[in-house]
Amino acid sequence: MRIAVLADIHGNILALDAVLDDLRQRGGADLIVNLGDCVSGPLWPRETMERLEALALPTVRGNHDRRVARDTADEAMWPSDRYAQERLTSVQREALLALPLTLEIAPAVTAFHARPDHDEKYLTDTMADGRLARAPLVAIKRRLAALDPACRIVLCGHSHRSELIRIPDGPVVFNPGSIGCPAYGDDTPPAHVSEQGSPHARYGIVELGGPGRSDRFEAIAVDYDHEAAARQAEQAGRPEWAYALRTGFMSG
Repeated sequence: MRIAVLADIHGNILALDAVLDDLRQRGGADLIVNLGDCVSGPLWPRETMERLEALALPTVRGNHDRRVARDTADEAMWPSDRYAQERLTSVQREALLALPLTLEIAPAVTAFHARPDHDEKYLTDTMADGRLARAPLVAIKRRLAALDPACRIVLCGHSHRSELIRIPDGPVVFNPGSIGCPAYGDDTPPAHVSEQGSPHARYGIVELGGPGRSDRFEAIAVDYDHEAAARQAEQAGRPEWAYALRTGFMSG
C-alpha cells in the first residue's frame, strides 16, 4: 500500500496543487491522508478548502482548523486564523471542527496532527535557543503514551519540520513537513520559530511493506511559484509570511 502524506497546507493552494501534480507524476498513491491545518494563513483559504472538499481526503483536525472554526474573531485571535475564518462559510467552519483528532488509516498506521491526545502540543520537538529542535527520546515516548501499543507507524505534522524517528520497541514517527508554510514564529511562551530552510512545498510517501518487506519512507520537496504566494501574503499585510514563503526562514 502506497500512502501520500500531506500536512500543514495553511491555505496555500499553489503549493498544494504543485504537490498533487508531483504525486501524479510519481504514479499516484493508493491513499492520500491530510494531517490538518488546512486553511489558516493570509493566502487562499476559501479556494484551498474548496479544493480539499472536492478531494474528500481522510483528514485529521489541526489546532488551526479548530481555532478557525471556533475562536471568536477579536483582538486576541491570531491574524492568520481570523483571515481564514472571515473567508469560509459557516458550513465549511463546521466541517473543520468536526474533523477527528486521530484516524487509523491502515492497520497499525495512525494519523494525527500534533499528538494522539492533543492537537496543539509538539510531539517530537522541544524549544532550544528560541527554535524548534528534536526533543529527547524519553519525552517523545512519554508523549506517545496515549497511542495504541499495536501501532507501528505514526503520521503527524504541526511542527512544519520533516522528521523520521524509529522509537526503540515502538512505532516509526514520520512528519513530512509543511506543504504551504515553510517557516513560522510563535509568540506563545516560550516564544520560538520553526524553519524548514527553503521555500519548497514538502510532503511524504509511505510504502507499507508486505510479509518479509520493510516499510519505506520518502520525504519530498517540490518547487512551486512561491513568489506568487509571497505577493499574496504581502497584499494581505503579512510581510513576515512573505519572507518565510520566499526563503523558508523567519526574518531577523
